[in-house]
Amino acid sequence: MSHDDTTIDAPMERDLAYDRVRQSILSRQLAAGSAVSERGLSEALGLGRTPVREAIKTLAQEGFLEIVPMRGTFVRQLTLQDLREIHEVRLGLEGIASVLAAQRGPSEELRQCAQQLWAMQASTVPLNTDAAQKLGWHFHEAIFRAAGNQRLLALYRNLRAQSGLALQHNEHYDRLRVPEAIGEHLHIYAAIEAQDADAAQRRTWDHLTGALQTKLRLLTAP
Repeated sequence: MSHDDTTIDAPMERDLAYDRVRQSILSRQLAAGSAVSERGLSEALGLGRTPVREAIKTLAQEGFLEIVPMRGTFVRQLTLQDLREIHEVRLGLEGIASVLAAQRGPSEELRQCAQQLWAMQASTVPLNTDAAQKLGWHFHEAIFRAAGNQRLLALYRNLRAQSGLALQHNEHYDRLRVPEAIGEHLHIYAAIEAQDADAAQRRTWDHLTGALQTKLRLLTAP
């Protein structure tokens, strides 16, 4: 079935187009640097061109796509400068979230994340890096929810998705960072549990900086 600009632009279809295109980028079905077209995405997704067009505009604004005049639209290839800028913003957002979470005390969700991290750290079974990485993402989100600020959480999710594009499915990165990150997360949790806002912020900054340094080493390695 063909789709054109007369397709009804229902909010549900707009959201569906956005979710599917974004997921295609995050899963690397649409590789970094590859060209995308409104028509091609519409046909591939079985959705109208108007909601796909709006999805492209939104994803370009969020940094996932790049619209180049007279050339077309491309999946964004993150530069080292992009990563540094994302890191600087995350320092601010996550530092604030850690302070707020420490002031309010850990939520039950955050406690459960910490318990799972402790179990992973103590286990004699080889570490499942995929499961550990997902738990780490959950831990970060749990801090934002414990902070009680939905706007901070929304901003964080977008930045995390962008920064993840640079090293998705990089097994070497996972082997290097995931075991270290488990310990760092637990140190952050300890500060939040003690309601030590300064320590929570400092440990969060140290954790994020360590992750960035590892990414930069891998991306600049010969």
